[in-house]
Amino acid sequence: MATPAEPSLRIAMISYYLPSGSKIGVGYQAHELANELVRRGHHVSLFSECPPVDGAEYEHRQVHLPGSLRTFRFAWALRRVDFSSYDVIHAHGDDYWLWRRRTPMHIRTMHGSSFEEAGRVPGLWEKLRMLLLGFSEILATIVADRTVAVSPATRRWTPWVRHVIPNGVDTSRFRPDASKRADAPTVLFVGTWRNRKRGRDLAAAFQRDILPVLPSARLEMVCRDAPDDPGPGVVVLGELTDAELVAAYQRAWVFCLPSDYEGFGIPYAEAMASGLPIVATPNIGARYVTDEGRAGVLSELGSIGGELLRVLTDDGVRTGLEDRSRARSQEFALSSVVDMYMAAYRR
Repeated sequence: MATPAEPSLRIAMISYYLPSGSKIGVGYQAHELANELVRRGHHVSLFSECPPVDGAEYEHRQVHLPGSLRTFRFAWALRRVDFSSYDVIHAHGDDYWLWRRRTPMHIRTMHGSSFEEAGRVPGLWEKLRMLLLGFSEILATIVADRTVAVSPATRRWTPWVRHVIPNGVDTSRFRPDASKRADAPTVLFVGTWRNRKRGRDLAAAFQRDILPVLPSARLEMVCRDAPDDPGPGVVVLGELTDAELVAAYQRAWVFCLPSDYEGFGIPYAEAMASGLPIVATPNIGARYVTDEGRAGVLSELGSIGGELLRVLTDDGVRTGLEDRSRARSQEFALSSVVDMYMAAYRR
C-alpha cells in the first residue's frame, strides 16, 4: 500500500494492446504494471482498445474502434479524453498527439523500435505501417516529459532518450520448481510460428539436430498459429492461462526463442526467473536480457539446434546456465521495475 511518505497517485495508463485481445508483450507488461501499482495503493485507469482482462485489479477504460487503421485512430481518440483528474499519464504507445500538458507528469515507455521491425516484417503495407509508427515514436519522445527505453539498444533510433527501465516479471509466480521438471528433455518456445519469432525454424532445427540424438525429446510451443501437424517431437500448446504458462516453464529443461528482433523479450525474463537456461539468437533484446550471453547462450539461427543439444545433454553446462539465469533474472523483478517507475513519476 502507498504510505504517508508515498501518497497515492492517480495514474492514467495507455496501452492499445492487452492480453485479452493480443499476444503482443507490450500489453502483458502494461497489465502487470497496472496491477502492481494498484496493489501498492494507487489508482490506475488503463485506456485500451482491447476488452477487459480477467482478474485485472485496475479500472479498465475501453476505447473501441471498429474498422481499419485502429492503432492510429486510437491515438487520435485519446485527444478527446479528459486526463485532468490524473497525476500521471504513463503511455506504452499511442500518445504522440497529446501535445498540450494534461497531467503533472507524462511518461512514455519505448518497448522497441518500429523502424527496426519495418526492416523485418513481410509485405509492403506492413513495412509502411511500421515506418509511420516509427515516426510516431519519435513524436512521442517530444510530447512526453520523460521517455524511457526497455533496453539500451532500443535507443538506437532515439539516442536522446537517456533512461532505461527494463520490463518486469512477477517473480512470485515465475519461479523454479524442480519437482515439476519433465522426465524427457524438453525445450520450450513462446512466440509465433511465422515471421520474426521463427517458431517454424526452431521446429526444423529441433527435428534435424536433436531428435536423432534424443528421440524422447519434446519441443513444446506456446503458439497460436502453428500447423495442426508440426512434425515429430513437436507439441503445440496453443494459448495458455497464466497458471498453465508458469507450469510450462517449470516443466521445461531449456527455453529457446530464436527471434530476429526483440526490443526486450519478456519470455526470456520469465524463463530466467523460472530457472531455465536460455538459448537465443543475438537480437538486441536477448543480448540485453542475457547480459551479452554471460547469462545465456547466444547463437546464430543455423547453429541453434546444436547449442540446444549441448545444453540438453551436458548436465554441467545446464546447471551453470541455470544458476546464472536465476541471478540475472533479479534485475527484472517486477517490484524493482515498479520502484523505478515510481521514482520517475514523482520527478
